[in-house]
Amino acid sequence: MTKNNINVVVAGATGYVGLDLVHLLSKHPNIKIANLCAQKNIGKKINKFDKRIKKKLPKISKIKSVNWNKIDLLFLSLPNGEAQKLIKKLYYKYTNLRFIDLSADFRIENSIKYKNSYNKSHEAKKLIKKSIYSVSELKKNKINNFRIIANPGCYPTSIQIPLIPLLKKKLINNKNITIDSKSGYSGAGKNYKSKFKFKNFYLATYAYGVKGHRHTSEIDQELKKISKKILYTFNPHLIPSFRGILSSIYLNKKKNVTLNKIVNTLRSFYKKDHFINIYKPNAEMGTGNVIGTNNCNISICQTRFKNKIVIFSAIDNLIKGAAGQAIQNMNILYKFKETSGLK
Repeated sequence: MTKNNINVVVAGATGYVGLDLVHLLSKHPNIKIANLCAQKNIGKKINKFDKRIKKKLPKISKIKSVNWNKIDLLFLSLPNGEAQKLIKKLYYKYTNLRFIDLSADFRIENSIKYKNSYNKSHEAKKLIKKSIYSVSELKKNKINNFRIIANPGCYPTSIQIPLIPLLKKKLINNKNITIDSKSGYSGAGKNYKSKFKFKNFYLATYAYGVKGHRHTSEIDQELKKISKKILYTFNPHLIPSFRGILSSIYLNKKKNVTLNKIVNTLRSFYKKDHFINIYKPNAEMGTGNVIGTNNCNISICQTRFKNKIVIFSAIDNLIKGAAGQAIQNMNILYKFKETSGLK
């Protein structure tokens, strides 16, 4: 689908992800923001919530005020369970309207597994098959056939980008993979303090979701499309930083597979992808260079055991893990330059 300019609506514009989305969209050359929607703060200017937003934009309004006949694309940055209701109301009535959902509502292809992970029944089950889960670099040749794009979670994005090419090429042992991910607290949303009540919040590191973080369901889904026999453990942590994710992935490479082979395979796989940066072997790295970008930086390091390696994967959880990837998916969907609005 090719259009020179499109009209977009952002639902959930005042959350952490919503504000990053509005900030990035406001600088995009092909985008007109028609409505900024939220439940509260109706009539207020968006730059009251984020001083980075310099462009004059519509004031915050309720979703019922939108003239859908004039809208091309709806971004939904809503709590889990809400996007499916709104999309269900709009999907068949406005057949030119497309949706990019930043919640988990359309990430899980099996509605029973969705219920098990998110403790709520899916209210738009028939639309799940009309959606596609899209890590941009991995699905860019497929998303044009869909009107509903499920934007991946932040942890799964950081994990799938380095792992999937290596699993497809069968360069690594697909058992005993250990994934240790650390995220800034913005990943928990603006109500993070009500979700995590441990002491010394801004000074401490906190492990949670040990037995089954809800992102495990989408990681399972995508990895098992490659092999049913993949076994891994995943444990997330909150760190006293606002943004950023660093995933440390410990695994065994196959015999006779060198570290350089692993590095070169990833470089070859992502050679046309602007946002993926593969460091030289054994390079130290952290989240500092990805903050405020749509990049995923990856370093592959040899441990002190011959066949054991660790892959470090860093992203900004609010951008590549959410708003930036949503815009990247939009750029692919409408055949805009993939980096537009994201440089």
